[in-house]
Amino acid sequence: MTKISVVMAVYNEEENIKTCLESVKNLAWEIVVVDGGSVDQTIKIAKEFGARIIQTKNPVNFHVNKNKAIAAAKGEWILQLDADEVVSVELLNEIKKVVDCQGINGYWMPRKNFFLGRFLTKGGQYPDYTLRLYRNGQGKLPARDVHEQAEVVGKVGYLKNDLLHLRDKNFSNYMQRFNRYTSLFAKQLEESGTKINVFTFFNFTFFLPFFWFIRAYLRHRGYVDGFPGFIFALFSSLRFPVGFFKYRSHYENSR
Repeated sequence: MTKISVVMAVYNEEENIKTCLESVKNLAWEIVVVDGGSVDQTIKIAKEFGARIIQTKNPVNFHVNKNKAIAAAKGEWILQLDADEVVSVELLNEIKKVVDCQGINGYWMPRKNFFLGRFLTKGGQYPDYTLRLYRNGQGKLPARDVHEQAEVVGKVGYLKNDLLHLRDKNFSNYMQRFNRYTSLFAKQLEESGTKINVFTFFNFTFFLPFFWFIRAYLRHRGYVDGFPGFIFALFSSLRFPVGFFKYRSHYENSR
């Protein structure tokens, strides 16, 4: 039987990790968890599933810790998950079949995102393809951007069944992620040397949020998902001005 390493990076995920690991316990040859200093029951729960724990710091860009988990994996294939994701039974059975195929080094899988009480079906959120399954040694994350995908050497294919992303069960959870993502975006603006002038002010506070909202809510029909679809489109567009003002504040305080 092909050996599959389930890997993840976590931080205070006691509310999610049990459901995640329960969904892959009949698939994983090993489970590797890189913990960024959790102070809840995350590690205890992971150990109940036989996970190998690697403890480290919790960087702003958590993809750094994901790469640590990937590097520590010993299986033939790697399935990289977030603690708030669940592998459906249909996807689990599909994975078992495709890992025996030759000539393909990785697979994209469709992801269904749960947001404020429902799975989003429009707004560019489904199918939210993500590259999470790849041969060991053939894939890793660039660790530059929070929304990046893994880079896989060689041919990749597509799976048919859904990965379930139970990410935002309430607005408070979403705002925590929103704050983290906008801080990372501000850091990226700083690292890229973005200048603060009239053009960038207009671009990040008007043009980009307006364009993104129209794209998500109207072009990709986010309105079909009702109020959650509206809130998702709105706050997705607001990440640009919020991130920009965080960067601007840090820039002015450092002068």
